[in-house]
Amino acid sequence: MSARELVVLGTASQVPTRHRNHNGYVLLWDGEGILFDPGEGTQRQMLRTSVAAHDLTRICLTHFHGDHCLGLPGVIQHLNLDRVPHPVTAYYPASGQRYFDRLRHATPYHRTATLNEHPVEGPGVLAEAGQGRGLPFTLEARELSHRIDTFGYRLVEPDARRMLPERLAAHGISGPDVGRIQRAGELRGVRLEEVSEPRRGQRFAFVMDTRLCDGVYALAEGCDMLVIESTFLHEDAELADYSGHLTAFQAGRVAAESGVRHLVLTHFSQRYTDASVFGTEARAAGFEGELTVAEDLTRVPVPKRAD
Repeated sequence: MSARELVVLGTASQVPTRHRNHNGYVLLWDGEGILFDPGEGTQRQMLRTSVAAHDLTRICLTHFHGDHCLGLPGVIQHLNLDRVPHPVTAYYPASGQRYFDRLRHATPYHRTATLNEHPVEGPGVLAEAGQGRGLPFTLEARELSHRIDTFGYRLVEPDARRMLPERLAAHGISGPDVGRIQRAGELRGVRLEEVSEPRRGQRFAFVMDTRLCDGVYALAEGCDMLVIESTFLHEDAELADYSGHLTAFQAGRVAAESGVRHLVLTHFSQRYTDASVFGTEARAAGFEGELTVAEDLTRVPVPKRAD
């Protein structure tokens, strides 16, 4: 199986700092490379993490505030400069089409790559598992609560079945016959259910710039990895709600109540100098799973399947 990991390009909210670049995240998943919210400096951060333009297959914009999209023109031109041979699909709120058009055509360049536009009109499925080149997940969107139209994204791998070697051996099934029973569901009177067990597909969600709302919980539910903004600390909860953001405490509570396995906190306000306090607050909210307070240029593996 190909590596499944999150590559963190930037973690600052609103403005970059000396130690934190604007937003940018790449999820590598079985041959797919999804770039989320490319802020300024995304091209350079990609070079520093060895993520290439050829690795990108999709771009997901949650909304059109500058710290989440001003790196898009450079990324698009990089795709064309490198003559990326496969189509790249861009997802973004449909209400911001005029902004996408401006970003896509910010300056002249020679077009060599194919960029497909997929405006998101509302919540629902954007791409089904198995489509195109054999997409290994279903991509969904949910509405969030910010100051402008904003969507979060969720990847859901289809459920499958795990083959049980001891049961296969007991029924005399081996070699090519294992594939045959997986495809057909039955072989020589033996049903697939007798030699396998359910294997739950993995889930990933990306949540940025939002107050607490139903969409946050819908995205986070049962995720193996949740990447979520925690712009403010609990002491500034009123400011967070006013500006359309979450606190680290709220992010931790969402993760705890939603059964998240690995919580990645990011999008930190420059008013705080010690990022470790975000993790402390998430723990105080009751989250007991794996926790990462994101730093620029780090790589965070998606958790291995839970047995």
